[in-house]
Amino acid sequence: MRLFSLFLLLPWAVSAQQITVSTAASLTDAFKEIGPKFEASQPGATVRFNFAASGVLLQQIAQGAPVDVFAIADQDTMDRAAAQKLIEPASRKIFATNTLVLVEPGQDGPSLKSLQDLTGAAVRRIAIGKPATVPAGRYTQQTLTSAKLWTVLEPKFVQADSVRQVLDYVGRGEVEAGFVYRTDAMLFGDKVKIVLAPPGHTPVSYPVAVVSDSAHKAVAQNFVNFLSTDAAQQVLAKYGFGKP
Repeated sequence: MRLFSLFLLLPWAVSAQQITVSTAASLTDAFKEIGPKFEASQPGATVRFNFAASGVLLQQIAQGAPVDVFAIADQDTMDRAAAQKLIEPASRKIFATNTLVLVEPGQDGPSLKSLQDLTGAAVRRIAIGKPATVPAGRYTQQTLTSAKLWTVLEPKFVQADSVRQVLDYVGRGEVEAGFVYRTDAMLFGDKVKIVLAPPGHTPVSYPVAVVSDSAHKAVAQNFVNFLSTDAAQQVLAKYGFGKP
């Protein structure tokens, strides 16, 4: 019995704890770099990511998906998670910010100068995230509604399942314009051109929280805390995210 107890205390006998982080598609590149840094700081822990639109991720958690951390691109979706008691309220915090931008193809774009230019004949299709599930789509809707252009432009919308899909449409020249985050536009280099950062929407901030049904809450909380460290913030800054 004593030998068995000693065996349990040996470092190599401790079972690793894997956490699943469901996170917004716009965080894909940054989190893929942050993951190994977190694992290095947390011996025995591993992290896997589930990237998708924030609204889709919320639906998955509500339906019982085994998720430990929820990190997304808007406060509204996190508010809904809190209302459904899907997250630990005390763990919730903002860890990054971003900017919504209007983009056009890097080559042969319509040379947009303003939101009003989207009404012109040169713009036949505008890619936006689905407002019901994609935070960038909701920010876009707020912006265009504020500019009294939402109803006018609605026939031109090509609705995408994520901000990355919007970016792909613009980068391939399948649409004449689209609304994405500055961080995503930066990744595509000269394939897309940033036209402007429109006003008229709530600030783009990224909240994170531990999921209520997490089986590894201590490790999950450590990941949430890690996002505020210099190591994580440096990676986020590298990809264009702002400080909270």
